[in-house]
Amino acid sequence: MRTFRILAVCVLAVGGMAGALAALGAKGVNDSKVRADPYLWLEDIHGARALVWVKEQNSHSETLLKSDPDYRPYYDQILQVLDADDRIPYGALRGNDVFNFWQDAEHPKGVWRRTTVADYTLAKPNWETLLDLDRLAKDENENWVWKGADCAPSLARCLIVLSRGGGDAQVVREFDLKTKSFVKDGFTLPEAKSEAAYIDDDRVLFGTDFGAGSMTASGYPRIVKLWKRGEAIADAKTVYEGKASDVAASPFVIRNADGDWAFVARAPSFFESEYYYLKPDMSTLKLPLPLFAQIQGIAKRQLVFTIRKDWKLGATTYREGSLLAMPLDPFIATGALPSVSLLYAPGPRAAIEEVAPGRDAVYAAIYDNVVGSVHAFTLGQDGAWTDVKLDLPAGGSTHIVSANDYGPEVYFTYEDFLTPTTLYGFAGKNEPAAIKALPARFDAANMTSEQFEATSKDGTKIPYFVVRPKDATGPRPAILYGYGGFEISLTPSYSANVGKLWVGKGGIYVLANIRGGGEFGPAWHDAALKQNRQKAFDDFAAVAADVEKRGLTTPKQLAIMGGSNGGLLVGTVMVQHPELFGAVVCQVPLLDMLRYTHIGAGASWIAEYGDPAESKAHAWLAKYSPYQNVKKKVHYPPVFFVTATSDDRVTPVHARKMAAKMEAQGQRVLFFENTDGGHAAAADHKQAAEMWALSYVYLKRELGLGGREAANGPVNQGR
Repeated sequence: MRTFRILAVCVLAVGGMAGALAALGAKGVNDSKVRADPYLWLEDIHGARALVWVKEQNSHSETLLKSDPDYRPYYDQILQVLDADDRIPYGALRGNDVFNFWQDAEHPKGVWRRTTVADYTLAKPNWETLLDLDRLAKDENENWVWKGADCAPSLARCLIVLSRGGGDAQVVREFDLKTKSFVKDGFTLPEAKSEAAYIDDDRVLFGTDFGAGSMTASGYPRIVKLWKRGEAIADAKTVYEGKASDVAASPFVIRNADGDWAFVARAPSFFESEYYYLKPDMSTLKLPLPLFAQIQGIAKRQLVFTIRKDWKLGATTYREGSLLAMPLDPFIATGALPSVSLLYAPGPRAAIEEVAPGRDAVYAAIYDNVVGSVHAFTLGQDGAWTDVKLDLPAGGSTHIVSANDYGPEVYFTYEDFLTPTTLYGFAGKNEPAAIKALPARFDAANMTSEQFEATSKDGTKIPYFVVRPKDATGPRPAILYGYGGFEISLTPSYSANVGKLWVGKGGIYVLANIRGGGEFGPAWHDAALKQNRQKAFDDFAAVAADVEKRGLTTPKQLAIMGGSNGGLLVGTVMVQHPELFGAVVCQVPLLDMLRYTHIGAGASWIAEYGDPAESKAHAWLAKYSPYQNVKKKVHYPPVFFVTATSDDRVTPVHARKMAAKMEAQGQRVLFFENTDGGHAAAADHKQAAEMWALSYVYLKRELGLGGREAANGPVNQGR
């Protein structure tokens, strides 16, 4: 869903060795296994000894994988697709303008540009370049990575957000759209974990690192200030102050054709938000919403929000996952909760995936059994909401790209595993019309996509998708991908990598919709929360076993892949069920769950995993934490760890320590750490092509896709 609750971003990584050692004396890390950790020195992210180790690991991995005859063709094919001129330039609507950020071979760092709504429908829109990031990086000798922009009401100026190397720490600089230059003495914030938004052309709400005591324990700003043009930043007035124990306090402004509204969101935990409306005098008025409500926007002067738990309001109980609205004006006038309207309540196998209020309607991407649709909710003059399901293709994924707050336009996409993405335009009349389409990147004529169910350990039915050649007979090399956390859904998507480099060469691709994700709403996520995390791991293992039981693949031919929380997933399931898999690709992972709260942004995820400083949580985390549970005498499948030095969210620490430990145990391990890219592990298309080419060559070799294992042997046979 699109929310105004801060997610798990913007936290400083662990710095030097002194900081890492000092953390040992912190709350909850007195466990003897932690104190005796022989790889703690790898937590010194930029330390000389650690970087020498990284360089040696990278050299070894690159020598093995890049020498494969398929590496260069894979890299070239991936890069060609990433840089292709016929990609869809996804646009953000703002009145009569459509903004787009675009990267290609000529502009690897990218250009920020705009065109008109009318022009955008053309096959080749007339783009006006606003900011050339490659030129800026060269002129300033900085490794700038684009992070976004927030524009003033008049669209005269925007706050440009840039990152050095792709990490979550960012620089904010004011930019003049007419002169296409940065504003001298404009609103500028130095590198930090910051949030900033215009109230009007000359006032900005912002939170940043103001010095000692100004950040939460999770590393986010906890103080929000009002900054007036021409005023020194030190003179900015505090309008809200959260607690040090919070995840964050973040300002945001909602503006549309009916007005502008400024808010502060206080997040006491990752899945809770307390909202405050800022009156014209900058005093706060707390919204009468439960902590499990998430604001989605404003339409027709109605505050639109979703709820993560059942909400009993008088004689009415609104179901978890529901989409609701309340009129803003009566609340602002009285401070009391006005009437609440129900727009949509999902069934047991349905979920609201995205919400985007526009000028004329509220749009929601709604999924039923992991298949998407788009609904338009319109407020009538009688105060009643009507629900219309829009005419879009069925059987795949639907997404809302952008809804215009000042006009009737809205953009949607449809795609599935075998159908290239199509962009649809809608203006409230007739039906959505296709305005742009991605050309086919592979021949899908001999491929099929199916949905199956596996039965998990506790009897729960777990859906999963299988993409394979139609004429596939007998077991094939297969990749099983999963995530299972933070209420994030995995839905059918069109992937040139999967189609060209795997299924097109005879392999099978499997996507698992395990608990912990958001495929069936908040309850599906909460079922694998904290002490119940093992259910997500059981679900994933059940899908693997079911795929093998159906004869689609064998343990020797099945690889698992996942990133971030998905890296924790594949790391854990590998340790618990090594007999099920033939290879593992573990990307930007969490793995040391007894120290995760002291690494990167880990403290902000306590609501997801639990706090290892508490005895009960420590017990369940210690039971599954991959780093503590991997054993020398067990034969594990070969593992390829992928991470990035500049990842200041999860950080490379987890992957480094796990790789070093497994290598010392004699396990078959490869490790690759990119320098740039942050948590994405790639800052531009060339880095992304390198990462994915290395991964697919690795999987091809380990699983024997196309008989390549017989020709070249497995990639990593030990050091």
